[in-house]
Order: sequence, then structure tokens, then C-alpha cells
Amino acid sequence: MIWVILPTYNERANVETIVPAIRAALPEAHILVVDDASPDGTGEVADALAAADAQVHTLHRARKDGLARAYSAGFAEAFAAGATTIIQMDADWSHPPSLLPVLVARLEAGADLAMGSRYVKGGGTQGWPLKRRIISRCGNLFAQLVLTLPYPDLTGAYKAWRASTLRAVDPASIDATGYVYMIELVDRAHLLHARIAQVPFVFVERREGVSKMSSGIFFEAFRHVIRLRLERIRVRLRRA
Repeated sequence: MIWVILPTYNERANVETIVPAIRAALPEAHILVVDDASPDGTGEVADALAAADAQVHTLHRARKDGLARAYSAGFAEAFAAGATTIIQMDADWSHPPSLLPVLVARLEAGADLAMGSRYVKGGGTQGWPLKRRIISRCGNLFAQLVLTLPYPDLTGAYKAWRASTLRAVDPASIDATGYVYMIELVDRAHLLHARIAQVPFVFVERREGVSKMSSGIFFEAFRHVIRLRLERIRVRLRRA
């Protein structure tokens, strides 16, 4: 059973089009819209979509509490529903629904995690200013080098998981709140020796609404990546 987790905050204009597109690309999938009390009525639109389609579901949270918490809440719902494959993706059309069957196929071919990657051959970004491209590439390179990981796109949120692997990663225990949450998900999977596939795609800047990116997210990522590295060193010293 496939579940797609779709966190939203003020995504009314996007959610009413992205949900049907996901259903068309992956008809067997269930979609869970996790809405953080969006004041623009996103939750109501999601409820209407769910009322019309038994494979669309909504989870309403009491307040805006960050992407990481939304994903963890969505993962817990998918685990409880008996999902065997769990996909995480953005609701703003930056993650093309057409890639969904490709990600699922990589799991069926033996991967435990299939990551959409902007920074492998064939991937890229579209519609980003130079400053954002530089920050993203430098941030990912920093995390890759500090954590000694072989994946150039660690902050991306477009991922398909075997539910058993994601459960072992234990997302609810990650205390990061921004995009560094994505880094730690991959880091934990790597340390568990998960089979990780990288699938190129072109990230297109959102169709509607306002980006949730902020400078605070990048500062949190820097601090958290350093902390993860220090924790590894402490573990090794205790085992020595």
C-alpha cells in the first residue's frame, strides 16, 4: 500500500491541482494532506477533495509547527494505516508528479530509499535566482563533506521509502525543525546500511504562493550538521 504525504501551509491554489495530478500519476496511492491550520482555507479544500475520493485523506494540525513535524505526523498516520511504501513530496508543484512511478519502480527494483536528486546528472533547478542556487549547493556540499555521505542532494524532500526502512530511521525522534530534518533522515538511513537510489529530476520553483525558506533554516542546518558529526565522534570514542 502506497501513501503519499503532502504537508501544506497556505497552499490552497496548489493543493486543489496537485492532488488530482498525484492520483493520475499513481492511481493506487493514498494521499494524506497534512495541513498546519492554514488561514487561507487549504484545509477546507483538502477536506473537499477527501470527501470526493476515498483515497485522499486529511490530517489537520492545530498550528503551524514546521515541515519536519508535519512529515513526522504524516508518517505516523501512514504507519498506522499499514502503508508499505511512503512517499514524501512538496505540495507546490516543485516536485513533478510524473516522477512518482519512477521512484516506486526503484523501490520495486530493490532500493530501500529512492531520493529525487537535483544534483546528480540529469537533475537541476529551474526558476531560482543565483543566490539561492549558490546557498543550496554550498549547503548540500557542506553537509555531504561533514557527514561523509555520497549523496549530493541531502536537503531535498522528494523521497520514496520502504515503510520498514523509514520506521527503522525513527523520524519522530529527530528534533530538527527545518530542512536539516531531510539531511538527518538520509544520514540515519545510510548508517543503517539502507540501499539508497538517486533519481534525477528538475526542481521547478513553486507555481503559486510564497516560499517558506528563511535564513534561520540555513543557520539551523549548519549547527545541526556539526552536532551530528560530533555525536558520531563521541559514539566512536565510547566504542574504542
